[in-house]
Amino acid sequence: MTVSTIEPQRVAVLIPCLNEATTIAKVVSDFRKYLPDADVYVYDNNSTDGTGDIAARAGAIVRLERLRGKGHVMRRMFADVDADIYIMVDGDDTYDAASAPALVAELCAGPCDLVNCARVDTSVEAYRPGHRFGNAVLSGSVRYVFGTASKDMLSGYKALSRRFVKSFPALSTGFEIETELLVHALELGISMNEISTPYKERPTGSESKLRTFHDGWRILRLITLLCKEERPLAFFALISAVLAFISIALSIPVFYEFLETGLVPRFPTAILSVGLMLAAIISLFSGLILDTVTRGRRELKRLCFLGYDAVGQKSAARPNFPFKR
Repeated sequence: MTVSTIEPQRVAVLIPCLNEATTIAKVVSDFRKYLPDADVYVYDNNSTDGTGDIAARAGAIVRLERLRGKGHVMRRMFADVDADIYIMVDGDDTYDAASAPALVAELCAGPCDLVNCARVDTSVEAYRPGHRFGNAVLSGSVRYVFGTASKDMLSGYKALSRRFVKSFPALSTGFEIETELLVHALELGISMNEISTPYKERPTGSESKLRTFHDGWRILRLITLLCKEERPLAFFALISAVLAFISIALSIPVFYEFLETGLVPRFPTAILSVGLMLAAIISLFSGLILDTVTRGRRELKRLCFLGYDAVGQKSAARPNFPFKR
């Protein structure tokens, strides 16, 4: 029989940084103020402005990740840092550190495995129109495909449980990591929630690393890839339907001409039509096969997820999951 007891929670604040010398000291000191018992980690992503040294002087645990890209940094953080609750936040001093206790409380109250912070801008400069529009479009795309009710999918301020972090594959390399986090949560069917927090403009001298069109395109490309990986039957069935429609459209005049004359003068068109129909059939069966494979992968990820205790619980006896480290 499994016996669970309430355990004190180890909280880690994870701050990925690239050239944030202007803001990082304040971010570190603010989170140390509002979460005094938490360990604050700053992972310097090859900064050239002394960000790591400034963070260390402010009291953070500083480590270096040489591979450029937020996804690379988060992958390293999730692998290296051991805690019960993880607060993921950017180092640009745009997110509200005072909301961190409420974020932790919301995660524990569920208990949830992911709590997202939906940004409420405090000024016009805080949330650029291009970013706002792109976020709405991309969040809407994920909501339509995967069924999320998140109002701010691309927020960089989240609370995560240990079992979520340690079962997350983290395949993205850049800012699309937030999208991958949310889709992973939806595919596992975990408990998640969302709270609203203030969002302010960057301080003078601090520049955003997010490139609206470039990173927006990368996120859209990731959503398409995740559709193929996580919804293969729907993805390939759509391709199959398009190919079948084109094939039928090409074959109609050829068929009518054959009925009237008994001849097939448009032989290349007939061959193309048959080829497209065969491709449509292959695409449909590919989706059916990959759907079975995806179901098996999802079961394995779920088993890995269940190999860790829920927030606030420590089990005296648990099954031997082969994935638990």
